[in-house]
Amino acid sequence: MVERGDRHSGGGEQGHRPGAEEHGANGPTAHGAAGGRAAAYGAAGGRAASAPLLGREPEPTLFELSVPGRRAWQLRSTGVPETPLEELVPAEHRRHAPPPLAEVSERDLVAHFTRLSHRQFSVDLGAYPLGSCTMKYNPKMCDTVAGLAGLADVHPAAPPVAVQGWLRLLVELEEALCAITGMAAATMQPAAGAAGELTGLLLMRAWHRAAGNVRSKVIIPDSAHGTNPASVTLSGYETVTVPSDARGCVDLRALRAVLDDEVAGIMLTNPNTLGLFEEDIAAIAAAVHEVGGLLYYDGANLNAILGVVRPGDMGFDIVHLNLHKTFATPHGGGGPGAGPVAVSARLAPFLPGPRPVRLAPADAGAGTTGVRYGWEMPERSIGRVHSWHGNALVLARALAYIQVHGADGLRRVAELAVLNANWLRRRLAGILDVPFDRPCMHECVLSAASLEKATGVRALDIAKRLLEEGFHAPTVYFPLTVREALMIEPTETESLQTLGALADAVDRIVADARAADGAARAAAAPRTTPVGRVDEARAARRLVPTFDARR
Repeated sequence: MVERGDRHSGGGEQGHRPGAEEHGANGPTAHGAAGGRAAAYGAAGGRAASAPLLGREPEPTLFELSVPGRRAWQLRSTGVPETPLEELVPAEHRRHAPPPLAEVSERDLVAHFTRLSHRQFSVDLGAYPLGSCTMKYNPKMCDTVAGLAGLADVHPAAPPVAVQGWLRLLVELEEALCAITGMAAATMQPAAGAAGELTGLLLMRAWHRAAGNVRSKVIIPDSAHGTNPASVTLSGYETVTVPSDARGCVDLRALRAVLDDEVAGIMLTNPNTLGLFEEDIAAIAAAVHEVGGLLYYDGANLNAILGVVRPGDMGFDIVHLNLHKTFATPHGGGGPGAGPVAVSARLAPFLPGPRPVRLAPADAGAGTTGVRYGWEMPERSIGRVHSWHGNALVLARALAYIQVHGADGLRRVAELAVLNANWLRRRLAGILDVPFDRPCMHECVLSAASLEKATGVRALDIAKRLLEEGFHAPTVYFPLTVREALMIEPTETESLQTLGALADAVDRIVADARAADGAARAAAAPRTTPVGRVDEARAARRLVPTFDARR
């Protein structure tokens, strides 16, 4: 179980404790909205406009830095006699010429990658309000835990007797995730969110087949993540799309019209990608279950309901979690993900295996005292979905994050995430369009449709201009159901000062767009970053995947 925690690491609670003078019962008061300028809040810790950069020249590639004979390594002499390559490798497997590898010194190699790292934006540098990605600050305490030798230096093929600590960690993480989601059992194997989606759909297929049902369709809403229809196709199902209603939620009447005995299930994100809670979720669950279908929960937006409501209590049968989002482990350019899948009791026998388990005393070995752990293959397992046991160090970080927050701290995470998103929604209303002007959850979806019509300045231009202001761009043109969409997810870790600075930046950008020659300035952005605006359409059509392909 998740226990009460007394410390909350890395959260925005330190700098963002809104009082009555800042947030009224229905959102920001005049002090927070009409008078909301960065100076009113103090300096913004999440604005990265001061990040130093030297020069504007492009960084050479390693091949351009290469000089014949230079080396970045030193090997001691072992005294082992050399064996000619011809005796070790058959002629048919030997190269006729050395591979074209760069030859650089250690000093140049380190400088090259250090310079590249300075040209990147990261959550450690500033606010990263990328909607539906939950780019929250990653507490360094969790990195320290994952770096412990007892975790980091263990080989995944080690026998259970040698990795009792790791097995206990995985079992306790599974129990915590099941408590959070209201599920009965889980697998830690899926290595990312999309892998979790595929795993969940394969479990859905296996369950139906075991019941003697051959079903062909999976329903997704029109606001679904793009990976949802891709995963449906990859798992062998046909995608059926249902529209949203006027309030931005699943149209219940349209859903009921497509439900039949060919439907294997429905994939839903709740709150959805418009940042809105699916208010009819109980009726949706009842309707899908009535035709024998299953409910799949896409956990991309779990941060909004953490510790408040559980997918299992809504009626979901399968839940995938993005530990790299909700539980603050580095992702995107910062590291690998983890997409565990939790299920209700009736699907537990189909989970991928082997699974870490507590052993019964009879299975732990003669003379064994205390709790012992081992591996177990579920009775009707779909088999492995990962070569080992998942991205283990991400799993370790996630458990550390859960334990340091405790149940009350996790709920506070969701409350602050929702508060921050609604503050921005109210602050930016009247500056940009608000397609669904009602309380949102963890993210707010705005639109530049009116601005584009009046000035020609699009959502993409606003996103590029924000880079000049020291903020990572929000998600643009998603969901596809909103014209000129900007999806902003501030997460709980950004302070009121940072939110104010971000809102002020958007205000300045829109005002400048409406000024003389504003459209031309917006189209030229970003002008202060190491790389200017790229031709994204051309890049997609004419892919240059390697250095030599540029020639």
